[in-house]
Amino acid sequence: MTSPFSNFGVVGGGAWGTALAQLLAAEGAPVRLWAREEEVAAAINAEHRNPLFLPGAALSPSLTATGNLADLAGCDALLVVVPVPFLRAVLAELPAGEAPLIFCSKGMEAGSFAFPIDIARDLAPGRPHAVLSGPTFAHEVAAGLPTAITLAADDAALAATIARALARPHFRPYASTDVIGAEIGGAIKNILAIACGIVDGAGLGLNARAALISRGFAEMTRFGLARGAQAETLAGLAGLGDLVLTCTSSNSRNFALGQGLGRGETADTLMADRRTVAEGAFSAPVVAAAARADGIDMPITDAVAQLVAGEIRVGDAVQALLSRPLRTEGR
Repeated sequence: MTSPFSNFGVVGGGAWGTALAQLLAAEGAPVRLWAREEEVAAAINAEHRNPLFLPGAALSPSLTATGNLADLAGCDALLVVVPVPFLRAVLAELPAGEAPLIFCSKGMEAGSFAFPIDIARDLAPGRPHAVLSGPTFAHEVAAGLPTAITLAADDAALAATIARALARPHFRPYASTDVIGAEIGGAIKNILAIACGIVDGAGLGLNARAALISRGFAEMTRFGLARGAQAETLAGLAGLGDLVLTCTSSNSRNFALGQGLGRGETADTLMADRRTVAEGAFSAPVVAAAARADGIDMPITDAVAQLVAGEIRVGDAVQALLSRPLRTEGR
């Protein structure tokens, strides 16, 4: 069956955007990538590399870059890989059209408590929308290593069609209609990855990390179910799968940020490098505020928000978590 989506564009020239563009262009298919940074677009076009955000990855000659969003007007599907704090501004500049928007960033917008797909429904209500989320490291996807991921859209047929268009021998998307579950899993796992990095950086041991992953997953589940997510999604690739990956490796930018915090460094210092976008640092205070507004208990998320803001020390945060009243498991 011929796919209606064969001319992909990618909005965002960071590590993940570049890896997805390379995935789609690896067999010679034309892919156009928009990058805000002029030097990124220039390097991709001249050298077939992105040394700023994805060093070491050789990129296909069929992948071309631009600094002009209008150049994506002819694409029949767009993968949007822009950090959530900047997403609204970029979407407002996208050329009008009917091409589906497939959101690949993870997080929640401050103030509105909106996920990427909520922002799209506000700014581009006439376009089809989908979410791509799951356990993925950009450099592994760019290298063609085996990967499985969730592709969620409200319409089951659209989800299946986009999943088929993105599928490659080493890249396996599973279609879903649980958009909110995919969004929530992606946002909260980044916060929990920071927490696990803190445990590692502070030398608190593997027992503590295992406990944190388990109790963090309980927080994700409470928040997700309260907002209409499906338990199967939260226990799948976009939830638990992504959680396990990012909570166990310093290849995760969120885990690496946590390691630095655990060693006593400040978030401002650790995030000064523009190549390092730890989405969980932006999401933690927003999700914590949303949970409080909804009456949902999320002590780990609260602690991460305070640690990122420099409002509490690691030792005090650990003591506060350990001194909480005992309760039955599952609550």
